[in-house]
Amino acid sequence: MQKPLISILTPFKNTEAFLSECITSIMNQSYTHWELIIVDDGSTDYSYDLVSKYAQKDPRIKLLKNTGQGIIDALQLAYKHSQGDFITRMDSDDIMTKDKLNRLVSSLLQYGKKHVAIGCVRYFSDEGISNGYARYETWLNDLTKTGSNFSEIYKECVIPSPCWMIHREDFEACDAFNPNRYPEDYDLTFRFYKHNFTCIPCNKVLHKWRDYSTRTSRTHEHYAQNYFLDIKLHYFLELDHNPLQPLTIWGAGTKGKSIAKSLIDKGISFYWICDNQKKIGKHIYEQELLNFDYLKQIENPQCIVTVANEDAQNDIRLYFKNHKMQSMTDYFFFC
Repeated sequence: MQKPLISILTPFKNTEAFLSECITSIMNQSYTHWELIIVDDGSTDYSYDLVSKYAQKDPRIKLLKNTGQGIIDALQLAYKHSQGDFITRMDSDDIMTKDKLNRLVSSLLQYGKKHVAIGCVRYFSDEGISNGYARYETWLNDLTKTGSNFSEIYKECVIPSPCWMIHREDFEACDAFNPNRYPEDYDLTFRFYKHNFTCIPCNKVLHKWRDYSTRTSRTHEHYAQNYFLDIKLHYFLELDHNPLQPLTIWGAGTKGKSIAKSLIDKGISFYWICDNQKKIGKHIYEQELLNFDYLKQIENPQCIVTVANEDAQNDIRLYFKNHKMQSMTDYFFFC
């Protein structure tokens, strides 16, 4: 019996320097029944011609030109031309480990539908990996090893955009790449969460994630922090906000102010607490900042935490624990 077909969807733009390594890593996969739908998103370098040469040699590679503009349009076009039983995405500047496709598809065949197969990732760079990216890699992989990714979904994107695989039917159920909302990988992750899909644990590095100064996630406005806060608040209000619990913001830094302003614009009332003595008692956006201990006076509160300092976060978690508040029900870390 023929193995299931995997559709690999890959947009690219001016990644000539990395495309050969990327495509070669796909062609060298131990699992061979795949199709690569690769879409040029307006390259001005030699990228298109380079991919064209690979496509001429391997019929599994289907090269298209984006009829729209941007990553979402490119992904929509790629998906429209895909035929696979399983769907995955690949970035044109990254590298697959040899057993990546086999490991992901085997997990899905074992666990069935309403599951997302994921893998651990490893950053690499000619310039060295920054401490921030190294910490993100460790945090992300720790979640992936236990399949508990969604438990911290409001902190950061908990599924790496180029290291997941899903049944086509499930992908359709959560609206594929149709929403025009950036960052598109974080939005898709929230829709996996929304549909109660389960992440399959994996303790093996399946994807090598290249970092460099001009990578899209570093330079494009759609991956700026304000977009992350917008998308977090959008899905929190849709999926996890309980109107019967008084909403509270903990923290009055830049992120706390941004969320407060958004809630005010939406007409949603909230309490605002912090532990900064210089800010307590002051008014921002005509909202008084209260001492964090005021939380005790609020009956059954639901709290968004915007405090970034890790030591402070640990203290806040202990405070919640002592007050018998539950993560992802009564409190949510947004950073």
